[in-house]
Amino acid sequence: MLDIKWIRENRPALEKMLADRRSKLDIAPVYTLDAERRKILMELERLQAARNKSAEQIGRIKAQKGDPAPLLKEVENKKGEIKALEAELADIEPKLNDLLLRINNIPDKSVPIGATAADNKVLREVGKITAPSFKPKSHLEIGETLGILDFKTGAKLSGSGFPVLRGQGAALERALITFMLDVHTKEHGYTEIFAPYLVTPESMQGTGQLPRFEEELFRVERDNLYLIPTAEVSVTNLHRDEILDEKELPKKYVCYSACFRREAGSYGQDTKGLIRNHQFNKVELVQFVKPEDSLEALELLTASAEKILYKLKLPYRVVTLCTADLGFASAKTYDIEVWMPGEKQWREISSCSTFTDFQARRMNIKFKRADGKKEFVHTLNGSGVAIGRTFAAILENFQQADGTVLIPDVLRPYTGFDRLTSPK
Repeated sequence: MLDIKWIRENRPALEKMLADRRSKLDIAPVYTLDAERRKILMELERLQAARNKSAEQIGRIKAQKGDPAPLLKEVENKKGEIKALEAELADIEPKLNDLLLRINNIPDKSVPIGATAADNKVLREVGKITAPSFKPKSHLEIGETLGILDFKTGAKLSGSGFPVLRGQGAALERALITFMLDVHTKEHGYTEIFAPYLVTPESMQGTGQLPRFEEELFRVERDNLYLIPTAEVSVTNLHRDEILDEKELPKKYVCYSACFRREAGSYGQDTKGLIRNHQFNKVELVQFVKPEDSLEALELLTASAEKILYKLKLPYRVVTLCTADLGFASAKTYDIEVWMPGEKQWREISSCSTFTDFQARRMNIKFKRADGKKEFVHTLNGSGVAIGRTFAAILENFQQADGTVLIPDVLRPYTGFDRLTSPK
């Protein structure tokens, strides 16, 4: 959420920002409702002051044994006017707040302006892409041939988009989760969290999923709870309505979770295999930092996510997203994309972002400096990394001519085997 004072004073800048981000949000009602609200508040303040003054006069008249009836009637009239204005305010404020919650975050000055994803900027490529001596298969074909990916049974249980992993496949998924948690806690200084998968609407609103992305979420209507689309939601809300001490920052958390997304609007795109499912696993990195440390923290967080792919020896690249491709709440984002030889394309495997104070304002998370001044923290997060897509990348990048798949060296202590093979 943006500061209403900034919105009020910077309409041209806000309109340009939304245009750069290709937002279709009409912000005119924001200014109309804000003006009405301020007018009502000023009138309420005037009436309340007049009522208080009349009350004092009534007290003096009574002390002098005079007749306060005319003033009492005047006070009653003011009470009626105040009540009517409070009712108007109660009608306007939710409407204004809903609109404010739908305004995108302001991109950092270093974010390239662009109209489509084609305007994103590749920063670096790491690892060598080598063409195998045979025609590479997709991870779906490999997984089904080896008997480790079972989408047919998953569809029987839950519908499409819910894969079942079997045997060595389940072991590889578990190994990836434990490996990533170990790297981030032991090498990168993150504190491990295991948080709820079901959260309140307030938690979803805090990180920006509500109200903008209601259709993307799975909701348990009976209990008015939502299944998390990412552990970002649970973990960032850990400090909602808290004031942290400057000495506590940065706070760095890592959390494994299952994630649930309806993927509304995907219309069949990337629905085969592990690229886009309704349920998937992810290891998430979350940070709370001082504002002046925000951009440096983003670089370090991105480097932590990259380290996973580097250790697995998977070719990847880092891309700076342009304004049009930037997520709703993000001020700056690096996407990490892994090379998929079976598909012959790059696939996003992590998205690392700083949200500046955008989420902190929604959740009321502040910190107190040494001089006592209180400010909103800056929040960051990124996948460290997506488990299913890493699983898929391993199948495609380490497939062998005989149909088996080699396990990366760093994973072998976690899997207990060095190769994925067909069941006997």
